[in-house]
Amino acid sequence: MSITSQSDLNGMQRISEIVAHTLKEMRNFTKPGMSAREIDEYGGELLRSFGAKSAPKLTYGFPGWTCISVNHEIAHGIPTAEKIIREGDLINIDVSAELDGYWSDNGGSFVLGEDIHGYQPLVDASKQILHKAIHAIRSGIRICEIGRLIENEARSAGYTVIRNLGGHGIGKKLHESPSDILNCYDHANKSRFRRNGVVAIETFISSASNFANQEEDGWTLTGNRGGVTAQHEHTIIITDGAPVILTAANEIWN
Repeated sequence: MSITSQSDLNGMQRISEIVAHTLKEMRNFTKPGMSAREIDEYGGELLRSFGAKSAPKLTYGFPGWTCISVNHEIAHGIPTAEKIIREGDLINIDVSAELDGYWSDNGGSFVLGEDIHGYQPLVDASKQILHKAIHAIRSGIRICEIGRLIENEARSAGYTVIRNLGGHGIGKKLHESPSDILNCYDHANKSRFRRNGVVAIETFISSASNFANQEEDGWTLTGNRGGVTAQHEHTIIITDGAPVILTAANEIWN
C-alpha cells in the first residue's frame, strides 16, 4: 500500500507496534524445554489482547498463530506440541497480524541460551545485512539493487541467500505489490521503490542452501542443500531519505 492519509499512517503504526511487541515478548518468553505450541499460544494471547488477528491464520488457514521454525527449518514452521525447544537451538519467530484493515509483518532468528552449535555468527550476519539493505532503500531505487546488495553482503560473509524467498509489499493485505523483493539480483525486475510505499523487507541468509523447498506438511520450508538459515524482517515506509521502520520496537537489532 501507499500511505495517503494520517489515518493510514496511524493504522500502520498501531498494528506494527503490536506485531513488534508480540515478537519481542515471544522471544523473551522462550525457554529450553518449552514446546513451539506453548510459545505460539502465548503469542496468540498477546495478539488477541490487542484485538489483532493472526495474519497467516486469517489469510491462509495456517495451523498456528505465528510461524516458529527451528534449526534446519527456514520458514513457515508449524508450532506443534511435539516441537521441543532446546538450549542452543536456532529459532525463528515470524509474527504478522491485522487490525482495523491494516496489516504488518516482522520476524527474527535467535540462538536460545548458549551458542553451543556456533549459529550466532550467521544470526549476526542476517541482522547486519538487513540493516544495510533497509538503509539503502529510498524512493526511486530499483528493487533488484537491494537484492544485489543482500546477495553480495552474504557472499562476503561466507554465506548464501535463499533465492526464492524475500520481502513483499504489505498494508491493506498481508502480501501486496511489489511481491518480489528477493534476496538476490534479478536483472529482469525493473520495478523501483516508491515514496510512501509500505514494504516488509526480509533477509534469508544460509550456511549452505540457496533454495527453499516445501515439506510434506504443506507449510514448512527447508533448504535444498541442508545447513541452517537465519531470517530477520522489518515493515518500513519508503521515503526520499531514511526509511521509517514501523516495527523497530521488536528490538531485533539490539
